[in-house]
This record gives sequence, C-alpha cells and structure tokens, in this order.
Amino acid sequence: MINSLVKKIEKPILNNAQTELFDKFYSQEIIHKMQNSYSLKNYRFIDLFAGIGGIRIGFDKLHAKCVFASEWDKFSQITYQKNFHHPVAGDITKIDEKDIPEFDILLAGFPCQPFSNAGKKQGFADLRGTLFFDICRIISYHQPQVILLENVKGFKSHDKGNTFAIVKKNLEDLGYKIFVQILNSKDFGLAQNRERIYIVCFKNHVKFQFPLPFANSSKLGNILEKEVAQKYTISDKLWEGHQRRKNQHIAKGNGFGYSIFNKNSPYTSTISARYYKDGSEILIEQENKNPRKITPREAARLQGFPEDFIIPVSDVQAYKQFGNSVSVPVIEAIAVEIAKALAKK
Repeated sequence: MINSLVKKIEKPILNNAQTELFDKFYSQEIIHKMQNSYSLKNYRFIDLFAGIGGIRIGFDKLHAKCVFASEWDKFSQITYQKNFHHPVAGDITKIDEKDIPEFDILLAGFPCQPFSNAGKKQGFADLRGTLFFDICRIISYHQPQVILLENVKGFKSHDKGNTFAIVKKNLEDLGYKIFVQILNSKDFGLAQNRERIYIVCFKNHVKFQFPLPFANSSKLGNILEKEVAQKYTISDKLWEGHQRRKNQHIAKGNGFGYSIFNKNSPYTSTISARYYKDGSEILIEQENKNPRKITPREAARLQGFPEDFIIPVSDVQAYKQFGNSVSVPVIEAIAVEIAKALAKK
C-alpha cells in the first residue's frame, strides 16, 4: 500500500524552502491516505507492557478498540491515563489471563530477557519466570488473530540467537505464522536513527508484508523548539567532561562519546531511557553557548508523538518514557499493513 502511494505522489522540483514544506506534508499524506483506506473497526486489542501508549496510537487511528492495558511503572501509568483516559492494570505477572477481556490483537513492546538453553527443547514450559511466558500464557488462552511485538535491534542476536529462537519456536508452537523485520525510524519521516525489530504473527494464513520506507527525508530543524529554557543548556563542568571522555575514546580508536547535532542534521542518534542522565547521545549545537539537551517535547517529536500528547510528568520521567517508547509512525505503517492483510484473508 505504501509503495503504491509513493508511486502516485510524485515529488515536484522545488526550491529549498518549498522542499522542506513538501517533505513534512509528504509523510503525513502517505499515512493519512493509508489510514483512510483500511480500518480495524471491528477488532479489539490489548496493550501489554504499554509504556505511554506509543504502540496503541497506530491502532487507535484505525478505529480498533482497546479493551485492556497493562504497565507496571507508576509514572508511565500517569502519562497513559492522562492521554488515553483508559484504566491501566499493573504487573502483568500478577494478572490471570482469564480476567483479560476477549480480544483479537495483542500488542507488546516487551523487555529482552535471557532464556535457558533448555527452552529450545522444552519450549513453553521452560519460559516460567520470564515476561515472555506471560505473553505466551495469554496467547495460549485467548488465541488472538494477530500479535505485534517490538524489541531492540539486538534482540535477534541476543544470547547468540538463543533468545529469538525460543521466542520464534514458542509462537510457532502456539499456531502462528511469524514475520520479522528490522525497521529504522529515519525511514518513516522521523529525524532519528532508531533500528528496532518488529515481529508480526498471524493465526490464519494471510499475505502480509512490512511497510516500505517513505520517499521523503527528515530534518532535525523541523522538530526543534524556537525558544528553549536555559536549564536545558549543559553546564561547563558537564560539557568539559563530555569532551574529555570523547577525546579518551578517540585516543583508544573507538567512536564512543557524546554526539552533537544541529538544525540541518538529517537525524539524531537513538534516544534511550538513560537520556536524562547527561544527554550525551543527543546534544544540540548552540551559537556562542554550550550545547543543550533536547526538551521533553522535542523528545516526543523525535518519536513521532502527536503535538497534543500530554506530558504530565517531570523531565526525568519524560526522557525515560520517550526513550523507552516506540516510534509512532513506524507502528502506524505496520498497523495499516496488518489491516490490509486482514482485509484480504
């Protein structure tokens, strides 16, 4: 679907100012047309390890109905409830699968945990004590039509590939066809280099394909705020420490250390949950001043959250939440492809 839309919307020859405006419209136009073409109106979903709801946004826009959400972090619960006005259950390990309402689609950005090597042979029975076990017991009881899982890029190679192999085997044993792809946020209209693995599973035979990259480029300047409080400019002491550590890493022949960007940068490095500590992975260049950290609102934009998304928590918690979250436009594109596959089954 994305590919056909890209072909239909031919990009004209424009000057720099016009190009910037067109690029912003270009990705929004693609998503808008996709969401108008397909619907999940009659489907119900549950949102596990929900964080602040980044995954559910793409399914909300396709009119699917959320019937259950679970998130253990109390600060993330506050943000989730403030934005979605939906009750959030706590620790999923303490929730009986029988108490979860019937649903059709399971969404989960679950943590990466090591499994016993015995899991390759013993399968589901050997997963007890891991959070993936809780996903499996819920799937086993409810038998949803679709599963969408998201994790870090390294998940596939974690523990020499053992972790992914066990996850794949158990999902297949539960009767699912598995589709796996690593997608980068910068290919979906965002100014962030963020690679994540996405696992889509179907109970029934369907023709599914992951979305193709958008045919537009991003630019960091599009998401930067015009006026930023002084508190986001890093101190002389912290800036000196960043530079010293960077030089030490260079001397050792590696590329570790702070990363600095400006309004003309096509994208930043990956924002992580630890960003609140020193902001070293994404610093913004300032004229005649030390560089600054991005603001919580800029962090939200970097992940593709809508402008009306409410940030009711402290800066520290906001950085953790957006660093842990998903890139919304990527999920939106995957959700459309899921809807497309279900419509043709």
